[in-house]
Amino acid sequence: MAKAARTPDPADRITDAFLALLAEKPFAEIGLGEIATRAGVSLGDLRAAFDGKIDILAAFVRRIDRAVLDAAEAPSPEETARDRLFDLIMTRLDTLAPYRMAVGHIADSARRDPGLALCLNRLALDSARFMLAAADISTGGLRGAARAQGFVVMLSRILPVWRTDEDPDLSRTMAAVDRALERAEHWSRRGDRAVDLLCKVGRKFDRRRSKPSTRRHGRHGAEPEGAAPTA
Repeated sequence: MAKAARTPDPADRITDAFLALLAEKPFAEIGLGEIATRAGVSLGDLRAAFDGKIDILAAFVRRIDRAVLDAAEAPSPEETARDRLFDLIMTRLDTLAPYRMAVGHIADSARRDPGLALCLNRLALDSARFMLAAADISTGGLRGAARAQGFVVMLSRILPVWRTDEDPDLSRTMAAVDRALERAEHWSRRGDRAVDLLCKVGRKFDRRRSKPSTRRHGRHGAEPEGAAPTA
């Protein structure tokens, strides 16, 4: 007996419906009721699955992340970090290809809505940490935070080129990725130097704080002349 086809999860149907609507209109013009109707679920089902439109976007980002990470090969010692990032970015863009119009409308909406832009940046940072980890690039500490934000900025500059690249080989997009990675390497080196300087200053400050004070007791432990007597 043939197995029955698996019914799509309501959360997946809701995400697909929202992305389909985003391909048609801006983010702000899409209502929750409209998403539920397009997905064929009740508002109660939508509420049980998601907190709102940003939460649905987060699920979409996780879906894309999962597809990219599942397709990524284990880092090879022969590859540079730049090579690995190039492959990951191109895999991500290939995975996003069916949603090109939706991605464009999200980006356009974010330019007009600072609150949405901040929410998208938070989602993008979570995604960036996994992309960098897949490229075997550390995301810990100040350096890691700067790298994650740099990755987000880099993608934001690549996406407009990708959106209008009609070449089947995505030659313009690949050139844009190369340029973006070259700039990222330059700024990463400058950022590493800045972090090293901050850490050096911090260590000096800690050492000075840890030294016993000689101002109150003088060099030999005696109270300086004119000091108030202790109780």
